Parts: sequence; C-alpha cells; structure tokens
Amino acid sequence: MVSASSRELRGGAVARTSLLAVALATLTAAACTASGPRSQRSAHAASPQSRGEIRALEEGEQGFAIVVGKVLTADEHDQVFEPGLVVVRDRSIDYVGPLVEVPSGYERLDAPELFAAPGMIDLHSHVQSGGWGDLNDMVISLNPEFRSSPTLVPGNESVRRACAGGVTTLFGIPGSGTNNGGFGVLYKTRCESTYDGCVLADPGGMKVAQAYNPERGADLGATRAGMAWNLARANEIALAANRDGRDDFALRNLQKVHSKELPLLIHTAGPACHTTIDMWGERYPVRAVLSHGCFNGWRFSPYAAQVGMPMNLGPRTFDWFSSREGQVIGTPQRYEQAGAALISVNTDAPVMPQEELALQGAMGARLGASSYLMLKACTYNPAKSFGIEDKVGSLSPGRHADIVLWRGDPLDPRARVERVWIEGRLEYDRARDGQRF
Repeated sequence: MVSASSRELRGGAVARTSLLAVALATLTAAACTASGPRSQRSAHAASPQSRGEIRALEEGEQGFAIVVGKVLTADEHDQVFEPGLVVVRDRSIDYVGPLVEVPSGYERLDAPELFAAPGMIDLHSHVQSGGWGDLNDMVISLNPEFRSSPTLVPGNESVRRACAGGVTTLFGIPGSGTNNGGFGVLYKTRCESTYDGCVLADPGGMKVAQAYNPERGADLGATRAGMAWNLARANEIALAANRDGRDDFALRNLQKVHSKELPLLIHTAGPACHTTIDMWGERYPVRAVLSHGCFNGWRFSPYAAQVGMPMNLGPRTFDWFSSREGQVIGTPQRYEQAGAALISVNTDAPVMPQEELALQGAMGARLGASSYLMLKACTYNPAKSFGIEDKVGSLSPGRHADIVLWRGDPLDPRARVERVWIEGRLEYDRARDGQRF
C-alpha cells in the first residue's frame, strides 16, 4: 500500500521516504500488458532533453514527485520508465524519466507497486449536463450556431465517476439527432469546480452527424443524399464568407473549422463512412476526426488511411454483422492494419459508462489491435487528433499534470485507479474518497 504521512500533497497525504530508497526488488512484477514488447524499450529511447529538468522551487511555488514501478508516458517517443519518476511544479509536469535526485522542498510519494499513466481523453461524450437535457435543437437539421457549453454542470455524478476511472478530459458535445448538432466544449473532469475552472476550450470543436440517427422525416434531412447536400451548402457559404473576409454570425464557428482553427468530430458509420471521408477529407479538407466508424465501416479503412483521417472508434469495438458469419472482427484492429493515421476510442457516454473508457481500449486489444496502441488510443492519440497534445494526453515535460496512478496495467479490467491529479491537484484518492463505481 502507498504509505501516508500527516503532511498534505495538494489535498492528499503523501509519503516522506527517500526517492532513492525504492526497493527495486518489488519492481519485477508481471510485465505491463498495455505496453507489450515496448515495456522492454530502453529508458534512453529519447534524448534526455525530452525528459525535462528539475529546478529548485522558488518562493510561493509548490511541487511534488512521484516514484512508481512503471511510468507509461504514452508520449511521441513511446518512452517507458521502469522504475520511473514524475515531478510536478504547480500545475505542470517538469520531469519524467528514471530516478534522479530531487531538490528539497518537493513533497514525495513512493508507490513502487503502482503504474503512472496520463489522464485519459474521450472525444465523444454527452455527460456534461449529467443527463440528456438541452443537448439538442431538433427544429432544423443544421445548427452551426448551437453550443453545448451552457449545459455543462461541473462535477456532476457522471463526471465524478469518470475522474475515478482515470478519465480527465472530455469533449462534451450535442447529440446526433441533426446533421450539424453545433459545437462542443473541451473540459476537465474536476470533481469540485466552477465552469471557468474546468473548461479547456469553448468552443472545443464542431459536431456533425452523417448517418444512423440524423435522418429526419420531412425535409432534405430525410435522406443521406439530402443531408450531404445540406452540409455541402453550409460549407460553401462558410467558405465564401472566409474568402470575402465576412463574419457570418450564424456560421462564425463553421468558418473557423474551415480556417482550421477548430477541429471537427463526425458521427458516422457503415457505408456512410465513405461519404464522410470524401466530404471532410478530400472535398473540404479540415481538421476532421471520423467518430464511430463501426458496423461495416472498417471496410473503408484503406480509404481513411490514404486520406490521413484520424479515427475515433466506439462504443462498438467490433463488427457485429460479421459475428453472424462465425467470426468477430475487431474494428480497431482493421483500421490499424490499414495504416490509419491516428486511432482513438470512445464511450459515446452515457451509451457506455464514461468511466469505462479504459475498457474500450482493453476490448480493442482483446479483439486484435496492438495493446500499446490501445493505451495511446485513450491518451495521446485523441489529444493529437484535436491538436491539444501540447497540453494533455501524455506524461511529458510542460504538459498539464493530469496523472493517474493505477494498481495494475491500465488496460487490465482487474486494475483499479488509486489516485488522479488534474493540473497538479488531487481530484480523486481511492483511500480518501472510496470506490465510486
């Protein structure tokens, strides 16, 4: 168990034992399944500069250092440190790497039996209000002026469970009942916070739905051809406004999508994946992420890879139609085999419980995808897909101190979260707060 003292570490008790007194004999437990063969990667795979620098604390600054059995950085260099050290100054990570001396003044936590990993990220979530209330405007099929941010209820029960599950960043979006549901908000799963205290970006990106839900009964949204025409028309108007230097109030954020200031998440599946890749990857090349990609949508994975469109897969991680033919096809595996650019997973919460994002990664690996890829599918890859990898998604110097301590491999369904820090603040401590789900 993690030892504790009477001193507080930004809201949680910590051990005061020496960083160099870690018993290395306890670090020879079973290899981390999440990192697979990469767990044998040398800690020197990346240059020492990428590990950061530990500086003495200045007056008024706070910092802490964590020693664990294994650090899964999930960074661009795929570094794994066994044992490893993470040093935090105020709200950011200063150092990640092998064990070294730490200047006095830093609080210390020795947890040689635990794994440290980045806070997880879900780009397809609807739990920001604590329910489905006010997430949609169903009057017309295009709502580019709509925002989901006013529905955000910081610290609601779904958000608190997400935090306890190691999920620290969410893209809270409108539903998929209309072609263009509007714009979502990127926020942190702080358990006690104000709106300003948890929001990362508002708007965080646009939500589009092209199949399986947005089909309507009376207007041009009744057919997929009609929906495609509607979306193309809105895109052309926004592009014309950009060319003319005009600010179209209703399409202001869609204009930002076309100027590549904002990313786009597209709910689509089955044969409609081809339409989505063609429209948003070739005809209107924006910062698009194809979300779901399920049913038999994996058949277009070579096209997605060719165009370089990031994939956000789930909540179904397999093609259930194929199961009728005596086999189960894992969709992350098929996109990986095709060479898809960036693969992430989602829960579409509350379709799947928000706290089970790690289980989505585990199921992707269970059905054939690379285990380490599935770890990054919950961390670095969604951050990279949305252009926020300089802030979240990895344990890297300069990133937000969103850190999760796991008792076991994060992709092992038996593993549990012991502690979660968001921007250096202890938001969840299992010993203090109890098991939340």
